[in-house]
Amino acid sequence: MTVDLSRFSLAGKRALVTGASRGIGQAIAIGLVQAGAQVAVSARSVDGLQETLRQLGGAGVAVAMDVADVAACAQGVEAAAQALGGLDILINNAGMEQVCPSLDVSEELWDRILDTNLKGAFFCAQAAAKVMRRDGHGGSILNMCSLTSEVGVPTAVPYGSSKTGLLGMTRALAAEWAPLGIRVNSLGPGYFRTALTDIFYENAAWSEAMLAKIPLQRFGKLDDLVGAAIFLSSEASAYVTGIYMPVDGGYLASI
Repeated sequence: MTVDLSRFSLAGKRALVTGASRGIGQAIAIGLVQAGAQVAVSARSVDGLQETLRQLGGAGVAVAMDVADVAACAQGVEAAAQALGGLDILINNAGMEQVCPSLDVSEELWDRILDTNLKGAFFCAQAAAKVMRRDGHGGSILNMCSLTSEVGVPTAVPYGSSKTGLLGMTRALAAEWAPLGIRVNSLGPGYFRTALTDIFYENAAWSEAMLAKIPLQRFGKLDDLVGAAIFLSSEASAYVTGIYMPVDGGYLASI
């Protein structure tokens, strides 16, 4: 048997990455372009995407989209599809977190996190699936879950609830949309220092304690997520749907 390595290529594929102004979304967008894809990147403001566009070297287009707004999800996905001439890949990365003791969580905070991380992800996926069904070629949707999809983290209850829900959504949509040729998978980043999680790493004692729990003995680098995202977006994973792939240095395997 000969292994067809071209199946890892994203040449000719058209992708939308939400929450791509920085951090994980920006890194994945760059990786998809380097793998051959045309990429649309989104954030609440196009102005916030200028650095990402610069790093994409002219190979990307920007779409303004607040994923907490259901109508904006549909409009943004359609705008991306129009700009790219179709849509093969959605990376549902947009998210937010705010550390808060559970006894102090307000309804406003709960709604803001769940509307962004879970409701927004669903309606972006729904809009993308409608485009993929209309075009008749299927596609790949990749949801950015979290270690909190699997473990409880104090002071992160709204965030953990949203990410646990996102994992359930991944599995349900994978089962429902398989006949449409649409695969739905998820990544579970471990401990990566980004603008979203920076507050944790500012605590030296916390960082030392967490590092001791990671078998590979280091925190993640953004590049560590790119290969997994490319694989799950490519034809190399054509028979993979409904999975949760931790990218965590062995953390979950060791607890």
